[in-house]
Amino acid sequence: MKYIWVLIASISSGVVAGMGMGGGTVLIPVLTIFFGTQQQIAQGINLFAFLPTAFVSLLIHIKNKLVDFKKGLAVVLSGVVFSVIGSLLATKLNNHILRVLFGVFLLLIGVFQISTMVYQKYKQKKEKIQLQSYHIVIGTHHDLTKK
Repeated sequence: MKYIWVLIASISSGVVAGMGMGGGTVLIPVLTIFFGTQQQIAQGINLFAFLPTAFVSLLIHIKNKLVDFKKGLAVVLSGVVFSVIGSLLATKLNNHILRVLFGVFLLLIGVFQISTMVYQKYKQKKEKIQLQSYHIVIGTHHDLTKK
């Protein structure tokens, strides 16, 4: 049964990684919560799994012309520098503290994603109301709620 959960975690992590969202957001919590893996070990496994999945995903994104190499270069260079700092820090931190920091990071990402989605919906609704007001002022009465 344990191997089935590892397979499910691996599949979902691969799918999420393939979409460019980072498979570690799935794999690390599964390894630490369901399998009792230490945070540092889970992060090491994630990094090991990341290399082939990132390579394959990158090739597919390049093929579909979804990679902006000029903008990406700055991210790659700064990412390499700060990954050294982050890796050294992760090896020095207590397992519990690292786990809490990772959890807070995931929580902040979730809050950011939800707030961005809510703001976009609010902005669309506001633009729709402004457009309806414009049509009323100029005398055209179209039902803008129908597509």
